[in-house]
Amino acid sequence: MARPKKRAPRRSFGAIRKLPSGRYQARYPGTDGALRAAPDTYETKRDAEVFLAQIQADQTRGDWIDPTAGEVLFSEYATRWVDERGVAPTTGELYRRLLRLHLEPTFGSLYVNAISPSRVRTWRAERLQATGATTVAKSYRLLKAILETAVEDDMIRKNPCRIRGAGREDAGERPVASVAQVFALADVIGLRWRLMVLLGAFASMRPEELAELRRGDVDLDAGSVWVRRAAPELNTGRRVVGDPKSRAGKREIVLPAFIHVDVRRHLEWFAQPGPDGLVFVGEKGAALRGTTFGRKWRKAREKVGLPKHFRFYDLRHTGNTLAADTGAKLKDLMVRAGQSSEKAQLIYQHSTKEHQRKLAADIDADVRRQQAKAAENNGEGATVHPLLPRQRDAEGLVIREM
Repeated sequence: MARPKKRAPRRSFGAIRKLPSGRYQARYPGTDGALRAAPDTYETKRDAEVFLAQIQADQTRGDWIDPTAGEVLFSEYATRWVDERGVAPTTGELYRRLLRLHLEPTFGSLYVNAISPSRVRTWRAERLQATGATTVAKSYRLLKAILETAVEDDMIRKNPCRIRGAGREDAGERPVASVAQVFALADVIGLRWRLMVLLGAFASMRPEELAELRRGDVDLDAGSVWVRRAAPELNTGRRVVGDPKSRAGKREIVLPAFIHVDVRRHLEWFAQPGPDGLVFVGEKGAALRGTTFGRKWRKAREKVGLPKHFRFYDLRHTGNTLAADTGAKLKDLMVRAGQSSEKAQLIYQHSTKEHQRKLAADIDADVRRQQAKAAENNGEGATVHPLLPRQRDAEGLVIREM
């Protein structure tokens, strides 16, 4: 008697069927119970079974991603991403400009889950041909941050932004004005704006902090100013009053004594009346506007001979470099400049040729002092290496050994 044929065991997960074309289609239930078809068909039944086994394993581990979850247009998702971040108005304006000009033309009409590493690489290469490397780095960082949130939202499995170093900005070192150039700027820009230049340099105040400085923030007896608010101006011309750039931005800045006279004179001549009056206002008494001051700044910069790319913000480099040269601790420098990270402060600690020569001279003096001290103790076994006589330049710095 012939044995009955054994029936294949019933499949415990998903289903496979043979299509009229001869290929195999796999279907499987998602974690929500809905039945989904595999994105591809398979040449053999075995290939379809492998696919189902992988899907089942992903669901068991909690790694399964609904393939339809990422079917959201990048433009919609990115806009919502910016709206939900709660960033400062100036940062939000920057994000939206980068999206509009550099990201949405390429990715805006694509689904989030359709953005691949190869598309990102091609986009970056094209952008580098069309605009500056700094702008491309900023755009890349924004794209990467948006898609990293998509990973967290279980819309995609991996972030397609995988280009090492693509978000790093290798901008050149900003120029530093000398003390003489700062005072020259203060002289030629006019009395109304003189104090603004001095505070920007020697108090390391940001332009948006100066724009919102009030009479009540100035302590003439203590010789200090308090930074409590900032008023950055957007590209639309809207003045946005709020907190400083970071939590560390709220601070008291003790002023060097040579500025005290300028502070008293400016409050007497130009500031709005009352404790809440603005310290810096236009010629008609209105709040400071970037367009008005910008014209004055450009003319003064040209008269002093500073380069066109020297910004008012770069005055902070002068003040922070001077402060660093005093030997102050990094924490004190960060507090004065209103910075919350060591990395931000280190940007301003420039090293000029003059600083390097002074450093070398200080090392030379210290080594000679220690050698002289060792010579005194030579009888106790100290080894002393002879040092050559020195030739000094006009400033008294060693330039070569004789």
